[in-house]
Amino acid sequence: MIEEKDMTAAAPLALREEDGAVREEYVERVAQAITAGDSAALRELLGDLHEADVGDLIEALDPDLRPRLITLMGHDFDFSALTEVDDTVREEILEELPAETVAEGVRELDSDDAVAILEDLPKDEQTEILDQLPASERVALARSLLYPENSAGRRMQTEFIAVPPIWTVGQTIDHLRETPDLPDRFWELYVIGDDLKLQGAVALDRLLRTKRPVPVAELIDEDLRPVRVTDDQEDVARLFERYDLVSAPVVDENDRLVGVITFDDIVDVIEEEAEEDIRALGGVGREEELSDSVWRIAKGRFPWLFANLLTALLASWVISNFENALAKMVALAVLMPIVASMGGNAGTQTMTVAVRALATRELSSNNVWRVIRRELLVGVLNGLCFAVIMGLIAGTWFQVPDLGLVIALAMVTVLAAAALGGILIPLILIRLGADPAVSSGPFVTTVTDVVGFFSFLGIASLWFGLR
Repeated sequence: MIEEKDMTAAAPLALREEDGAVREEYVERVAQAITAGDSAALRELLGDLHEADVGDLIEALDPDLRPRLITLMGHDFDFSALTEVDDTVREEILEELPAETVAEGVRELDSDDAVAILEDLPKDEQTEILDQLPASERVALARSLLYPENSAGRRMQTEFIAVPPIWTVGQTIDHLRETPDLPDRFWELYVIGDDLKLQGAVALDRLLRTKRPVPVAELIDEDLRPVRVTDDQEDVARLFERYDLVSAPVVDENDRLVGVITFDDIVDVIEEEAEEDIRALGGVGREEELSDSVWRIAKGRFPWLFANLLTALLASWVISNFENALAKMVALAVLMPIVASMGGNAGTQTMTVAVRALATRELSSNNVWRVIRRELLVGVLNGLCFAVIMGLIAGTWFQVPDLGLVIALAMVTVLAAAALGGILIPLILIRLGADPAVSSGPFVTTVTDVVGFFSFLGIASLWFGLR
């Protein structure tokens, strides 16, 4: 046992490799300390790490070691590290920990971090953990958990500083100095009336630069941008981006101040939404994590693969209608995939731009027709360019000049159709209430394949009289 402790407590080792990955040697030392039940060595290894680093370290450990690490660390484990791990990893860890341990851990957290840990748990487990908390903390967390998922109410922290408008700068500064239980970091404080309604905000730098006798009511920033508890987190993130906010007050339906959202929360929102959009565009479930099981990942991906199968069958049906043409002219079968591939790539390019513009609200009724015309012209221009290129290649390759003309006409047609499909399909889906990031891909693929095959084989059949 002594030898193991000596090995664990050896010379300090850097946590990360040059590429940012957690060092295997560090993970091994932590695993050895957990296996040996050496809490002192664990505290030495993890004590000075940032919660984000602890989160990465937890993910690198074997699943059965993760809850044991938390148990051995005891009061020294910072539960905010669990907000830095995949949802699946966090759920697995929480399932193994007693409710008393989780309740004790979340008590030390800001309310937004506590909600992030509890929100994915089943209702009965949430209740069991909340029952272990003091009444005031339990009520605040339970109320936050009742707000819609991905809303400002879920993202906000309920710890903030509010003062009445009749206070002076001096009274306010004294309050900040003498009150022990304040938020760890804050950039502004809020002015509220007796009815708890928000009257305004006062920036901390302005407060500290003003003489003590001045009432805080005179320092209120009138350009206040509060958000509602029910506002979607994407809309809140857009507000921060548009107005360069550091924090924003959150009010309920009666304009009473109930919380605050800070820029570090918004950075997480932007990252999450970007990841979800990328996954959705690839036909991957928005909730998929690297730590998910094989069955869960396969089940999530199956529906979109099945949708692609149906679209492929439709494209194959179109091809089957030109069997005679393909039998008489083998060159058509050789060139056909090129037309479909070019159309698919062009459609994906336009679709990606359109979906992202819809998500960021850059594409609206004010500019939609201008953007549609622009994309159509881009499709036609690229179609003409590739028509010349493919026309020369096909004519030279098969020594049939007319074949070059046929594929040139098909290339213009399919790239124009891909451009229109790539932007019109997301617009139609969003009008129907569907998520264009999730649903656009199979439909755009169908349009480009069907139009590509039909135009190329149809033009060839008419031109060469193959039907």
